[in-house]
Amino acid sequence: MHHKLELLYGWLYPLIRKLGFGDTFASYTSLVVNMIEMVGVAFIIYWVFRFTLVTILAVVAQRTKTNFDDLLVNNKTAKYISYLIPFLFIYKSVPVILEEYVYWEAFFGKVVGVYIVVLTLWIIRSILKSIRDFLKEKPKYADKPIDSFIQVIMIMLWVVGSGIIISSIFEISTNTLLGTLGAVSAFVILIFRDTILGFVASVQVATNDMVRIGDWITFDKYGADGDVIEINLATVKVRNFDHTTTTIPTYSLISDSFRNWRGMLDSDGRRIKRSILIKAKSIRFLEEHELQKMKQIQLISQYIDSRQQEITKFNAAHQIDKSLLVNGRNMTNFGLFRKYITGYLEQHPGLNKNMILLCRQLQPTAQGIPLEIYAFSKDQRFEQYEYIMADIFDHVMASVPYFDLEIFELSSTLVSDSTPN
Repeated sequence: MHHKLELLYGWLYPLIRKLGFGDTFASYTSLVVNMIEMVGVAFIIYWVFRFTLVTILAVVAQRTKTNFDDLLVNNKTAKYISYLIPFLFIYKSVPVILEEYVYWEAFFGKVVGVYIVVLTLWIIRSILKSIRDFLKEKPKYADKPIDSFIQVIMIMLWVVGSGIIISSIFEISTNTLLGTLGAVSAFVILIFRDTILGFVASVQVATNDMVRIGDWITFDKYGADGDVIEINLATVKVRNFDHTTTTIPTYSLISDSFRNWRGMLDSDGRRIKRSILIKAKSIRFLEEHELQKMKQIQLISQYIDSRQQEITKFNAAHQIDKSLLVNGRNMTNFGLFRKYITGYLEQHPGLNKNMILLCRQLQPTAQGIPLEIYAFSKDQRFEQYEYIMADIFDHVMASVPYFDLEIFELSSTLVSDSTPN
């Protein structure tokens, strides 16, 4: 290679000398012409390789089934390679052309060498980006934090590249450079603290499958409530349901507590857990004529009959004095209401009957007796879930008066009295 370059650039100097010109004139003239020749040849090499590589890659991309080569084209890999080849030619040509100019040979050699290192890193980055885009199209890797690993690799490559550049510019040996970095390692760790923490967090997140792209997470500390759209080395981006974007430090995923709703979305139902407050004074025993009237409610008609027979048999066996309702066993309006709501839930088409479904009474409060519905909707989508829950509670609240019960509400007088002046 060196011999061929000497033939390419060494023809003009002896020719000028033969024409009778002096050594100084011949040297500078050949230098200028050789520089122009080097730039011209490098430009020709660039266009030849750019046309060849881009054309070949485009043809291959059209004829192959995989779209990896298409991604290489989109990320300009061939274009960067076509830049690199002429600079390699220039890097080899500079020592030959500037052989007699030691200072300028060292200067231009270092400048071209630095550009070659940077350009090589760009090529590697474009290939890694193509790999990232290719893997994201695969269902198996679509929800993995690939960006984090790509960034870690690029940081390591930039560190190596920076070491090569520093060694080249200042003519420092690799061992000396590594020793210097070791001496300032504490300072380096301080600078790259967030990067190191982010890398550790990314590995743990991927290994433990804590968060995937597309997961719905709630992170109260950062006001995040929405879908994860990006996981990289330093941050996790969450698109909230109000279409705002929250950026969370990746390390926070392992240092703080957050809620991931993936388990709910992957299950067969989304939980409904809501209660209404029933006034305690409206709960009472039911008399015979009231039970006969309640039998008109179809969902509990058979239940009232069977329950009534069971209670009558029990009271007769124990010779219970029924002159007072409190004696013996009785049915209450609240108990029948719970049974009615349970029957209504069992017939509701929006609920998953294979999961827990119940209507229960909670611990009494100062405002009344909480009656809670605990069930799971078939449809986990937010809009449908809210519709199903609202439909159920519309019916529940409208049914309360049929059982002579009352829902607790703060009276307007109390509200006005509690309002500060």
